[in-house]
Amino acid sequence: MYKDKKILAIIPARGGSKGVPKKNIIEIGGKPLIGYSIDCGLNSKYIDRVVVSTEDENISKVAKRLGGDVPFLRPEELAKDSSKTIDCLVYTVEKLREMGENYDYMVLLQPTVPLRKSFHVDEAIEKLLESEYGDLVSVSEVHDHPILMRKIKENGEVENLLNLDSTVRRQDFPEVYRVDGAIYINRLDETFNCDKSLNDGKLPYVMEKKYTTDIDTYLDIKIVEYYLEEERKEEAKLMR
Repeated sequence: MYKDKKILAIIPARGGSKGVPKKNIIEIGGKPLIGYSIDCGLNSKYIDRVVVSTEDENISKVAKRLGGDVPFLRPEELAKDSSKTIDCLVYTVEKLREMGENYDYMVLLQPTVPLRKSFHVDEAIEKLLESEYGDLVSVSEVHDHPILMRKIKENGEVENLLNLDSTVRRQDFPEVYRVDGAIYINRLDETFNCDKSLNDGKLPYVMEKKYTTDIDTYLDIKIVEYYLEEERKEEAKLMR
C-alpha cells in the first residue's frame, strides 16, 4: 500500500511458448524464470498481493513453491498465442473483485523480464501516485536510433522513418526511448477494460537498458545469465 492505495501485482505466465519451450519455468541462474518476478513483487515495499495468472498446472505448482499466489487458473481461451495480455489482466482483476478483493492500482510484471528489481517497481509506484496521471510505463533509451532507420517504398526507394535531418553527429541525436515491457502500472478505474492499450501510458519511468532484458530467445537467456553472474560478483565484493 502507498498513500492509502491498495496495489495488486499480476504476473501473467501462460504455458505455450514457441521460441523457448516452457520458458516461464526454465532454470536461469539457479532459479525458474518466473521466480525473479515473484521475488520482485514480494520484495516491493508497496505491493499488497502478488498474483500469478496462468492456465498451466506446472507453472502454478512452480509459482506456489516460489511464494507466488495462484488463487485460480486462467481460462484456456485467455492463454492462446492470439490472446491479449490486457484481457488476462481484466479477467484477473474482475475475478478477484468477485472474491471480495478490491485494489486501486495494478502493476504488471512480465515474467520474461527477470533483471528488473523491486526498487524499480517502488520508484515507479511513487512516481505515479505522486502525479496526476493514471498510467505509467517503463522506458529505456534506444541504441539503434530511428533517425537512421529507413522504409523501402513500393518503387524501391528508401524513405526516412522520421522526418528529421540525419546529417547531424550521433552525439547530437535527440534522445529517444522505447516502451521496454519491464513495468506497467494502471489505475483500476472505469478506463481499465479490454480496450486499454498498456503501451500508451503517458507517464514514463526511465530504466537502464540492462535491467529490461526480455527473454524471447536462447541468446537472451545467455545475456541474462551474464548479468546475473556480474551481480553475484558485485555482491561478493561487498561481503568481503
